Amino acid sequence: MSQPNNNINYVELYANDLDSIKSFYTNIFDWTFTDYGPNYTSFSNSGLAGGFEKTNKPIVNGALIVIHHHNLEEIKQKISAHGCTISVDIFSFPGGKRFQFIHPSGNELAVWTEA
Repeated sequence: MSQPNNNINYVELYANDLDSIKSFYTNIFDWTFTDYGPNYTSFSNSGLAGGFEKTNKPIVNGALIVIHHHNLEEIKQKISAHGCTISVDIFSFPGGKRFQFIHPSGNELAVWTEA
């Protein structure tokens, strides 16, 4: 099933301890998790798809909003043309590829598409 274009459909959060965070959300909210290696786990059964990325850095703003778009090159060009900085260039991950950018007020967001 194809994802709708231009919709927020994923939220990525940072966590210092994935086992602890999975235990918390499983026991309190009945979320389920799928691990993608030792540094990433996705969650479901939460109303909105998302995941936790392990970090050893202090967490200040621990959420990354992810927007879906069918054509990464096209939307990346539009974002750049509006003066935004591409903070992480296009990279692949299991199931797709994405990039990250800084919007006009300084928040970092991501755009992804299926592989």
